[in-house]
Amino acid sequence: MAKYKIFADGQEGTTGLEINERLIKRSDVEILKIDPDKRKDTEERKKFLNGADVVFLCLPDDAAKESVSLINNPAVKVIDCSTAHRVDDNWAYGIPELSAAHRRSIAASKRVSNPGCFATGFNMLMYPLVNGSFIRPDYPAACHALTGYSGGGKKLIGIYESPDNKQKLESPCFYSLNLHHKHLPEMKKHSGLLNPPLFTPIVCNYYRGMTVAVPLVCQLLNKKTDAEGIAAYYKNYYEGQKFVKVYPVNSQDEFEWGYLNAQACNFTNYIEILVFGDEKQILVTARLDNLGKGASGAAIQNMNIMLGLDETYGL
Repeated sequence: MAKYKIFADGQEGTTGLEINERLIKRSDVEILKIDPDKRKDTEERKKFLNGADVVFLCLPDDAAKESVSLINNPAVKVIDCSTAHRVDDNWAYGIPELSAAHRRSIAASKRVSNPGCFATGFNMLMYPLVNGSFIRPDYPAACHALTGYSGGGKKLIGIYESPDNKQKLESPCFYSLNLHHKHLPEMKKHSGLLNPPLFTPIVCNYYRGMTVAVPLVCQLLNKKTDAEGIAAYYKNYYEGQKFVKVYPVNSQDEFEWGYLNAQACNFTNYIEILVFGDEKQILVTARLDNLGKGASGAAIQNMNIMLGLDETYGL
């Protein structure tokens, strides 16, 4: 049986390594690997990019755009894990759970933009609420999120794992304090909001795992509801989605000591939706692995859909 030829351009980066680690266990793929000494050789990259059935771009934005420009084989399917094409209307946005239309678009496309990790959590919380008219598109949204340091790639991993930085980085740290985080454009566009949220990400001194939280004020909502109503809505909205788990409202008793651990979905492709609050205030949260559903797991899920395979295969 012929195998799908897969090439990760940027295979030495965090996402590229995880994609290859997941795919190496599969019998239906052949992983193409460029000689490390030639990974910046344009002609050699061009050969690999055009010789694959599926290409994963695990590169900085400019390099990802360059790689796309080198592809002249119309059969090649591309999944871009950078931010370069996430608001490009010519690329399908890679969260199939958002709607049936999103899933069809991914299945039909040869160009899919893999979503950012924070944006995955935010959009899976907000898109259903905007789509269901619980929230007006002009709602003044805020988003608070924390992540392990692997989300910053090799550079940040090196900083956090350096003994010289142990004491100064022991505390969780707010960052992107100019309020211009690179995920904001896709958080605005793919949530259905007219404005980006006030986004305050926090990086913590652990390797992987994240929680994304959005507070809602009930009196500002477009429909009269409460935390229980929102939890029930999410449960119905994501019914049948294989990688989404929606908890009952106020499920603190299910978590050790009553705290929400950001690492509970690590090494999986699952995302968990949790709703807390009452009839006045609501906190909607999403928990996922920033390197799983937030990166490599989502990329492989999208590849499976593009190839017409079971989306759970290899995950």
